[in-house]
Amino acid sequence: MSRTLTTGSPWRVILAFSVPLLIGNVVQQMYHVVDAIVVGRWLGVDALAAVGATGSMLFLLIGFAWGLTSGFAIPTAQAFGAGDHAAVRRSVAAGTALTAITSIVLTVVAPFLSRPLLELLQTPPQLLDDATTFAVVSFLGAGATMFFNYLAAIIRAIGDSRTPLIFLTVACLFNIALVVLMVGPLDWGVGGAALATVVSQALSVLLCLGYIRRRIPVLQMARADWRVTRADLAVHLRLGLPMGFQASIIAIGTLAVQVRLNELGADAVAAYTTASRVDGLAIALLQSLGLAVSMFVAQNYGGGRPDRIRQGVTQATWMAVIGSVLLGVVLVAFGAPLVRLFVGDGADGVVALAALMLIINGATYTALGVLFVLRGALQGLGHTLVPTITGIVELFMRAGAAVVLGALIGFAGVAWSNPLAWLGATAILVPAYLRARRELASMPVAVADHLTTATTPVPVVGPKNGSMVVDAVVTQPVPIVPATARGRRGLTAALRRRRAGARRR
Repeated sequence: MSRTLTTGSPWRVILAFSVPLLIGNVVQQMYHVVDAIVVGRWLGVDALAAVGATGSMLFLLIGFAWGLTSGFAIPTAQAFGAGDHAAVRRSVAAGTALTAITSIVLTVVAPFLSRPLLELLQTPPQLLDDATTFAVVSFLGAGATMFFNYLAAIIRAIGDSRTPLIFLTVACLFNIALVVLMVGPLDWGVGGAALATVVSQALSVLLCLGYIRRRIPVLQMARADWRVTRADLAVHLRLGLPMGFQASIIAIGTLAVQVRLNELGADAVAAYTTASRVDGLAIALLQSLGLAVSMFVAQNYGGGRPDRIRQGVTQATWMAVIGSVLLGVVLVAFGAPLVRLFVGDGADGVVALAALMLIINGATYTALGVLFVLRGALQGLGHTLVPTITGIVELFMRAGAAVVLGALIGFAGVAWSNPLAWLGATAILVPAYLRARRELASMPVAVADHLTTATTPVPVVGPKNGSMVVDAVVTQPVPIVPATARGRRGLTAALRRRRAGARRR
């Protein structure tokens, strides 16, 4: 069910919105973990390393598409926060068209680039065939991945972070069953592992489409909504392209890491792959908080509530710091036992390297938590330059550490590439957000009395003590900003005109 993020205690709203995102991220990471466990245990360490060898390349292309679709959802969230449902539908139409075009290009072109790119990355010869198979199958199903990310993003943009979680959970459970079947009894190898993921993503797309058609009135599209203008496309590309390029820039840095790992041998690739799976589960919490902040900021910016943005981002930053410390302690203390789940006995060298990487990452999670929150806040405000610059900083920090430190101290130097990239990006984001915060302080605050209001249903769940469950649906006012007031300057001007008119009356 759609809901507004423009009322209520900011930290509670952000936390409530982020919990389904966190569970969804953990579930998503879990089926990556299951893939790795099944491949590593059933097909061996070399097969696991082959899957890992594709990670940077997949992130380069599919990561761009993921960032692109996430950017397309920001105008949707801003329009919903402003109460302009017609603009919400136009935004969805524009984003859908652009997502379809990108999916077609990626599906047609990327499979042909897979083996040449893997060879360029100096993938070990014994891994090349399996890595190519995994990459080709993954790219052929890129459209399913893109459309699930986009549909989930627009559902979250209207305040519903629970429903994508449900569909993701169903898809992940389906994926687990498929990967066991395809890698085990059917003996389809690493290609079967990739195909299982593609099929499960396609199922999640169908679930999202059915839910939108039946349950979300604001997204019921009419023929007129699909008459997308160049201006509509330009707005979405202005936000989507920088976020896509940001992901690609970061991915280029990971390619440098992959080259260095490939030079260190199959054990180093397997260790990095395994540690990344465990690391991904921990990072899911911080990623979820950053995405929740992005949607919170976008809705409140559209609703003319800069005061809530400032308060919410500060509170979210403290939540990120506390969560980072707790996660770091867990990884440092239990990293080695978690890694051994993937590779079993007889791979002590892989376990030792992976555990070292988890200790290094866990000790620096605080920088990553702050990075996610501040970057999400700036993206929710519609800022594109600084997040892109931080991506470039991450590129140079990550690639430089992998090349220089990797040559000096081997795997430990490569493991330091991620924390150094996080620290470099955070150093750029902190002053950039402080400047944006000062700008927000000078903006007028929209008050419900000064604006037209509508109501939106919000679920209220009562106490659950084992004896009863009380559910209700209430309505609450949502500020509606006129369509002419979209954008930072337009919103400010509209609010000033309304206040001047109120004083005259």
